[in-house]
Amino acid sequence: MPPRLVFSLSILAGVLLCSCGSRPKTWEYEYNRGKTAVIVNGKAVPPAGLPSKVMRAISAGNRIAGMPYKYGGGHRSFEDSGYDCSGTVSYVLHGAGLLKSAGTSSSLRSYGKSGEGKYITIYSRNGHTFIVVAGLRLDTGYNGERRGPRWSTKSRPMKGYVARHPPGL
Repeated sequence: MPPRLVFSLSILAGVLLCSCGSRPKTWEYEYNRGKTAVIVNGKAVPPAGLPSKVMRAISAGNRIAGMPYKYGGGHRSFEDSGYDCSGTVSYVLHGAGLLKSAGTSSSLRSYGKSGEGKYITIYSRNGHTFIVVAGLRLDTGYNGERRGPRWSTKSRPMKGYVARHPPGL
């Protein structure tokens, strides 16, 4: 995936946030060699040298990428036939050894530490959540889309989201 030129004032850990004022308006992908994963055939391919928990998070995301959307999916059991947004984020965090039981979009608003992480950031609001790992967004869609977990480099609105991250990551 070639680098994309994006104009902004705020860059953090391979994730670009376009801001107008104090709150970011949009999440944007920005490729940073050696820090940012790329997408190949729907799977995230990380650069070498990332912490093991980040590599496990990417591996977990790859296992469910492309699965169907299923309301409540991933909540009764991490192994499911489909995943909703919070089931997706929970699965990835669990796969990295960072979460013991599935959370909801609302409960993930208080997960870990406040703000963007260096490698992993959870963006959550009431009703929806997604995760960014090594600069790639794993999301089940937005604007009513429910298509199951997919890695993406496409921008998305950020209104109403809070950023949280696992301590140290």
